[in-house]
Amino acid sequence: MYWQEHKPAEEFVVPDDIADAVFAVSCRSLPVDHAWALSQAIQAALPWFADEPHAGLHVIHGADSGNGWMRPEDPHALLHLSQRTKLALRLPKHRLDDAAALLGRTLDVAGHALRVDKLMLRPLSRITTLFSRHVMTGSGDDEPGFLKTAIEQLGALGITPVKMLCGKRTTVATPAGTLYTRSLMLADLAVEESVRLQQRGLGPERKLGCGLFIPHKDINEVRRKSE
Repeated sequence: MYWQEHKPAEEFVVPDDIADAVFAVSCRSLPVDHAWALSQAIQAALPWFADEPHAGLHVIHGADSGNGWMRPEDPHALLHLSQRTKLALRLPKHRLDDAAALLGRTLDVAGHALRVDKLMLRPLSRITTLFSRHVMTGSGDDEPGFLKTAIEQLGALGITPVKMLCGKRTTVATPAGTLYTRSLMLADLAVEESVRLQQRGLGPERKLGCGLFIPHKDINEVRRKSE
């Protein structure tokens, strides 16, 4: 008798070369559009951050709703933050210890005090549905044009998307001008593709929170809610 079992494919091991440094913070409120101010405050505290090519900033989103409160759309309105609010930086491994210099600091973010407390490390995820709240577009990009550009950029990373869903256009104010972005969700990625996209991001302005992807719930549920 000759009997050979099929060997299971080796499980993909998520590398630890990129991870999120996640800080507990104390902050009562921030403007809805605070990306520029927060990035500047981070760069003042961590001078290497601006020139680190693999570093990115997760802007603080806050809750969408709660106790009758709905997240405002006006970029100048205030987000009222809870005690569970976190500040997260996506960083290469060799910068994770350096990020601890934020501990105990109080950052001035557009006139709002944000105190940075304890730090934990969060590895990249194996989840194959990813979401980014802000991916850069051209100022005139409609939805089909945005998706076409995203497919091209993903292809350059060796990623072939099979399911994508983009959201409405939003803006990020900077002294140099207004940046236009859209949210983007991808589903049914290969695990290797998911990790690569978290490592590399999509498009420019990573220091302003653009192009950074986080794990998310299933795209089909989101699509049903939007229909």
